[in-house]
Amino acid sequence: MSPPENQPRWPLDTGTRQREFSVWQALLTLLAGAAQAASMAWPLALASPLATMTGLQQGQPVWWLQLLALACLAWMLLQSAGWRRAACCGWLFGTAWLAGTVGWTFIAMHTYGGLPALLAGLAVLTFTGLMALFYAAAAGFLVRLAPRGQAWRALLFAALWLLAELARGTWLTGFGWGASGYAHGDGPLAGFAPWLGVYGLSAIAAWLAMTLAQLGRTDPDASRRGRAVSALVAMALLVVPTLLQRYPSSAPDTALSSGSLSVTLLQGNIPQDEKFETGSGVPLALRWYAEQLQASRTSLVIAPETAVPLLPQQLPSGYWDALQQRFGSGMQAALIGLPLGNYKQGYTNSVLGLQGGQTRAWRYDKQHLVPFGEFIPPLFKWFTALMNIPLGDFNRGALRQPPFVWQGQRLSTNICYEDLFGEELAVSFLDPTQAPTIFVNISNLAWFGNSLAIDQHLQIARMRALEFDRPFLLATNTGATAIVDHRAHVSSALARDTRAVLVGTVEGRTTTTPYAWWVARLGLSPYWLLALALLGLAWRMKPRKIAI
Repeated sequence: MSPPENQPRWPLDTGTRQREFSVWQALLTLLAGAAQAASMAWPLALASPLATMTGLQQGQPVWWLQLLALACLAWMLLQSAGWRRAACCGWLFGTAWLAGTVGWTFIAMHTYGGLPALLAGLAVLTFTGLMALFYAAAAGFLVRLAPRGQAWRALLFAALWLLAELARGTWLTGFGWGASGYAHGDGPLAGFAPWLGVYGLSAIAAWLAMTLAQLGRTDPDASRRGRAVSALVAMALLVVPTLLQRYPSSAPDTALSSGSLSVTLLQGNIPQDEKFETGSGVPLALRWYAEQLQASRTSLVIAPETAVPLLPQQLPSGYWDALQQRFGSGMQAALIGLPLGNYKQGYTNSVLGLQGGQTRAWRYDKQHLVPFGEFIPPLFKWFTALMNIPLGDFNRGALRQPPFVWQGQRLSTNICYEDLFGEELAVSFLDPTQAPTIFVNISNLAWFGNSLAIDQHLQIARMRALEFDRPFLLATNTGATAIVDHRAHVSSALARDTRAVLVGTVEGRTTTTPYAWWVARLGLSPYWLLALALLGLAWRMKPRKIAI
């Protein structure tokens, strides 16, 4: 006899599958989470024929692996006999995924921060475990609401996953590093980036993952027609973006160009454990960067975050005057990373821009600071006291700061992980006459050693290039120093952990993508409202138990 219409039909499987969450299920969930982490930037070097056959190139995103990993989680949720087990499944997946993605924070805390290895390891697990609670809530709500029908279930999973990604990326200053959409910078979904951004890609990927999981199982709520429609929609989502890859198609590329600019990117490779040491790293950095700045011949030269590791008032006599004189002729310009400020007014992590005819150097102050590294959250003074990171409490810059204008280009600068927050970069597109033509990121990733952080950071910049149709220049201390064009292709790059100079040409852009337009005006609120509306609708439609 079929169940009454208002009786819940979740879970879909009965009998032996409704037993307690087993060890093999936990292991499978952890493995799927680890696979999702690997999909952000493949961690292994494979033999050339195997890499060519599978597309698994070290440091590159793997879009199909991300879909399979998340589909595995979705399949596990379809087996769950209750929301508590589903939440446990979502938490294990999220913890494995995030620990595998940002495990390099251990290096910063232990190797360079001086935190004991045990405490550093516990800090990484605590941090990722707390962030994984968002995905535990998403999984638990999916099963608790017990939606009927394949299409509605996949849509609700996408909405819940989107809410989890938004919460992680925005609350408590946000840390959306490794969001699932970053795996699709090279995949068939990449064409959606200039329309929907990385969070939109994450939602579409979640919908596809749940649809894939449902197509591989017997569902009493699904008709053959419904399964066929789901399969066709999934295929369309994978095919249609390829038609959007040439956005905007209404005008030729030359009409959208703001011209070319020759650039020099400096990679000093100053060892992190010596970078702020006055007897080793400081004199090495001052000497090498001064030599390269003086020797550069391109229109623009860029030195990375804290390339000059001292405050201006601490520099040797005549050092800064020589640089100002070097770039005072008006033929060349420079962007140089250094700390600014004093004990009384506070410090900033900044970039100074030098060019001819200035009465005062152009300045950018970092706005989105790193917790613990650049500002100390309330009640955590004890934690930072255990670490040896200089200048650990900075002032914030303004959200909107004027671009550095040079030779017909408007260069928008961001520091370290600020390029992770596309919704903040989008604010500069409110006024088309002041919108950037080129993005510049300066970083010091030496804190994280020769780890996947370098590859992941490059993929973040490539996603921003797709979202905004803008080239990205990355100047870093140890890598990845690279020139990324507006289609997210890495046109040239330096080998990591080398002291070298990258000379190349970048072409600026003037178009405004749909994503840049709506996010600049509305922020991420449309995603929040849409996802919450779907969640509220699901709550109202939640099956009710029959009173007996």
